[in-house]
Amino acid sequence: MKIATRFCVAAGAALLLLGLASMPKEAVAQGTARGENCILDHCADKKPLPAGPEIKADGVAKPASQPALGGKPNPTAYAARPRGSNAPGDFDFYVLSLSWSPGFCATGGAQRARAQCAAGANLGFVVHGLWPQYTHGYPSDCGPAARSPSRIALQGVKGLYPDEGLARYEWRKHGTCSGKSPTDYFADVRRAREAITIPPPFGKAHEGQSWTPVDIQRAFIAANPRLRPGMLAVECSKAVLREVRICFSKDLRNFVACPEVARHFCYARQITVPPAR
Repeated sequence: MKIATRFCVAAGAALLLLGLASMPKEAVAQGTARGENCILDHCADKKPLPAGPEIKADGVAKPASQPALGGKPNPTAYAARPRGSNAPGDFDFYVLSLSWSPGFCATGGAQRARAQCAAGANLGFVVHGLWPQYTHGYPSDCGPAARSPSRIALQGVKGLYPDEGLARYEWRKHGTCSGKSPTDYFADVRRAREAITIPPPFGKAHEGQSWTPVDIQRAFIAANPRLRPGMLAVECSKAVLREVRICFSKDLRNFVACPEVARHFCYARQITVPPAR
């Protein structure tokens, strides 16, 4: 009897393995390919982070491991906690993500944000989001999906986000984790944005430029005296500037060190900064 049972178990396992081996790759990948329709960042806030850089006294960030070709660093685990397990207001600090709009448009964004990327939009740094963050990982989607910001609340974000659709999306995904009302959360977005001085070379960047990521970091530190290495990160895609992410305390009164965020650093030797038009 025991022999027959073992035979049946072994046969079943063999059939299961055979079925998985014959399954099309598209079907296997379908579950992981399915995700939210991220608006600005191609779900960049869910991408894995590279291994941590060594921040030297002169502000130069050196990768802890050899990056792959094309400036793409070797990833480590970095993800949101399971949806629904996050208590609004329970987080450690904020990340203000500023997107360089021409870089976003030049690396695939133009197909999904035509108004933002249209000729004459003349956008430089725009708010991508203000994200509650844990020391490791981040909360996400902390409130009911039907809880949408009112028209009055959205009036407070004019001139911050490139469009209202992104503001709504960011509230649903990140703002609901702040523990605040939509009006108060968007007021915090404005406070954080107004606390940052954009370096002069990016203020009227109507011609293309080339920078090293470290020099972009230094430019932001020079323009914001309380900012230090380890409190921000420069992100690129295809050797094009995409974002600068800056870490704030929960009360938005101070910049804070954020090692996990700072590890998400562009390791390309030199990157293009497309002009605002």
